[in-house]
Amino acid sequence: MYLFKFHPLSTLVAATLSLLFGSCNPRSESTAVQPALGYRSAQLLEINGLQFKDLSRDGELTPYEDWRLSHEQRANDLVGRMSLEQKVGFMLISSTRMENDWAFDRGRQSGPLGSGFNEEDQVMAINIFTRKPLDYPMMGAAGTTKAVTQFHERHFILRANPSARLLAEWANNLQALCEGDGLGIPAIIASNPRNHITSNAAAGLSVGQTAFTQWPGELGLAAMRDLNLARQFADVSRQEWLAGGLRKGYMYMADLATEPRWQRIEGTFGEDAQLAAEMTREIVLGFQGESLSETSVALTTKHFPGGGATEDGQDPHFEWGKREVFPGGQFENNLIPFKAAIEAGTSAIMPYYSFPVGTEYEEVAYAYNKKVLQDLLRGTMGFDGIINSDTGPIMMMPWGVEGLGITERYKLALEAGINLFSGTADPSQLLATLEQYPELIPLVDESVERLLLEKFRLGLFENPYVDVEAAEATIGKKEFRDLAEQSLRKSIVLLRNGAENTPTLPLTSGTKVYFESYQQRRGAEPNNVIIPTDNPWGFEFVGSAAEADVVILWLFPQGKSLFASDGSPLYVSLSKNGIDVSYVNQLMSEKPTILAINFTSPWVIDEIYSEGKEHVAGVLATFGTSSDALLDVISGAFAPTGKMPFTTPISEEKAQNQLSDVPGYDEGPDYSLFRFDEGLTY
Repeated sequence: MYLFKFHPLSTLVAATLSLLFGSCNPRSESTAVQPALGYRSAQLLEINGLQFKDLSRDGELTPYEDWRLSHEQRANDLVGRMSLEQKVGFMLISSTRMENDWAFDRGRQSGPLGSGFNEEDQVMAINIFTRKPLDYPMMGAAGTTKAVTQFHERHFILRANPSARLLAEWANNLQALCEGDGLGIPAIIASNPRNHITSNAAAGLSVGQTAFTQWPGELGLAAMRDLNLARQFADVSRQEWLAGGLRKGYMYMADLATEPRWQRIEGTFGEDAQLAAEMTREIVLGFQGESLSETSVALTTKHFPGGGATEDGQDPHFEWGKREVFPGGQFENNLIPFKAAIEAGTSAIMPYYSFPVGTEYEEVAYAYNKKVLQDLLRGTMGFDGIINSDTGPIMMMPWGVEGLGITERYKLALEAGINLFSGTADPSQLLATLEQYPELIPLVDESVERLLLEKFRLGLFENPYVDVEAAEATIGKKEFRDLAEQSLRKSIVLLRNGAENTPTLPLTSGTKVYFESYQQRRGAEPNNVIIPTDNPWGFEFVGSAAEADVVILWLFPQGKSLFASDGSPLYVSLSKNGIDVSYVNQLMSEKPTILAINFTSPWVIDEIYSEGKEHVAGVLATFGTSSDALLDVISGAFAPTGKMPFTTPISEEKAQNQLSDVPGYDEGPDYSLFRFDEGLTY
């Protein structure tokens, strides 16, 4: 059992004393405030009434163990104590798995997750995203104990979806393993988003429905146009992540949704750089605070310098999407949200796989692009945090440097400024690079120091453990869910409401309503009749359109999964994205219809709707919400306030010809059906 030692003075008192006495280091015993120490195997050293963890197990207080010293002093000391092998392992972040977690092994069924470790290595001969053979087989995940004790890894990405209790127990077990090994350096556990309603859950994108409080998708957060609520979202999520032991978010996307065919638009805050910047700022501050501390979750803002201007909408996870093009000359526009993230103090930034075409920068992937990372990001933009590669640029997506061997790729990426390499658990090839090019070791030391500073600032060296009972009580608690319910309603956008001067909405109590959602799902009927168990709206829900006064039809267009891409052309019309338009038109012809569309992309809906179309009594946009929230808006229980986060093209032709780096609202007066920032209310 791990123990906690508490000093009677609270953290609040500690902060107050720090303000009064300053932050000179080392602090004297008279001004030092004992932090809570969480430990399992480490012994405690007591010096002048203060306690310290003997992580190195040498019976002496070494500088990195002395919480009275500055983070910089401690990190500098620890770098000097680490072997080259430890440093190399420390520069890798790879997936880690819980007991019975086989999420990445297609064809192998995951069993009930446990709080123990998955000790089986995952060696891959194929790209986990494209399913294509790799030129260089790689270890995507090592057995947990091996990763910690043999490979010296301390950065992990958890993609499993456990309960709150299992998550906290597993996180504690991982920290205990790290504490008992080598210099006792704690782990940092990262994750992709876990707090959103999404229809595109996939590895590297979003974990999907979890035990965590469910808010709208990122587009929905932007559609709220409520920066205070966006900050509250981030703060609530921070509390849940903190309680479960997740201390780093591989999020959020500061990319702009300027190419309507791009399959990752759902993870953005829309097409407008200023709105995306405002949202990014609130999200970073909500998760991290004004600066990193023991109550922060560190964020990795992605994908620098913006990945939305992709050629033909194709994504650079694939060779056919590796070119990022700027026909409108809008490269600088993509930087605006990243500037906001840097000003807010984002802990890390992740460059994308793509490379720029037609700019002043070299046509090599951003992870290798020294002028982009050093001159632009570090120099011009002043970023001083961690540069974290995306998953697999060395062995899976080495665009622009395909002709180089692994050693040369590592060398080029180190020189460009990568501090943390994502996607492989095997440190041997990075170690071999340093043995061949020892002049790169100062870059390694600089990277390790940056990574250690993040851990010291997060308070992980003092207490990396979490309270399992508190995790269960915190994650998904009612207070958080009630706040999220507001956001689900505020994210809905009312776009059309009956004919001019004769609004249809809100519907009145007593209206006979046929409510159907439509979404292509594997092995299931696409249409689902919704008859709520509770009925606070006073509608009479019926089982067919023939019985109804009004039809509510909620469409969920679904494009080809990102990781099922084959390079074929991408479209945004409904018939190309899982909607049977003949069926929809037939249904809408029967009765006046309230049409709701879930926009994960700027869908073109001209196959079922045009201005003034008969029978369409109203049009709403959703971005990941609940049926109850939608009915609250339709009934008038909640007056709509949302605004569109992007422009939707009036036709597929317009979408195919949009300039990839230009927002839809700048594409001309005949481009749009629904405009950015458009939204009605009652």
